[in-house]
Amino acid sequence: MIARRVRDIDYQLLAGTERKTTDIVIERNGVITVRPPKHLTPEQVDAVVESKRLWIYRNLAEWQDLNAAHVEREWVNGETFLYLGRGYRLTLAKEQNEPVKLKQGRFYLRQDFVVNNSAKAALQEFYSQKGQQRLTERVDYFAAKAGVSPAAVKVKDLGFKWALCAKNGELFFHWKCMMAPLKIIDYIIVHELCHFHYRDHTTAFWNEVDKLMPDFQERKNWLKQQGASLDF
Repeated sequence: MIARRVRDIDYQLLAGTERKTTDIVIERNGVITVRPPKHLTPEQVDAVVESKRLWIYRNLAEWQDLNAAHVEREWVNGETFLYLGRGYRLTLAKEQNEPVKLKQGRFYLRQDFVVNNSAKAALQEFYSQKGQQRLTERVDYFAAKAGVSPAAVKVKDLGFKWALCAKNGELFFHWKCMMAPLKIIDYIIVHELCHFHYRDHTTAFWNEVDKLMPDFQERKNWLKQQGASLDF
């Protein structure tokens, strides 16, 4: 990944591929990434970016609008945190065996984790543990339908990506996925499984997604519009 600049547009140049067209993406964190065909020089990629200037401006503006949904949550009694699409109030507990528990319709967080500034890490670990089991189960379900066999399912912090299909067959999912409704989680899973057939987002790829999930566009739109709210 190489940082480049074309007038006032900063972008990250990714490794080239065998595809014939240049893929320009506004990532979830607002970074512009560009993946060109292998035969293009960096200067030629600059020219492509320049030619897409209006498209980039328009999509950056849209990204800013969508990220208005981002919510900064506080570690106080009564704050709401999402799990599988539902909001649960937070209760700070003085004593309990586990750092985080979800019971009786509330999140219970041990108070000393707030005092030690490790509350976020504790809740992330909760999502990761829950996600490992649920995501593995749903991957197994959809993998059979897709006719593929993932090597492993892992949950971790993927930065601005929801999920990743590695070339070795491993699937990675962001722990934040567990904040989304179940139907959105299923869409993220199906999306990655279809990358076993097609690595790029070509028409053939989306046709494959459509076979497994005919209403994928609705779910995709929800994630695009509401994804920024899946955070704390």
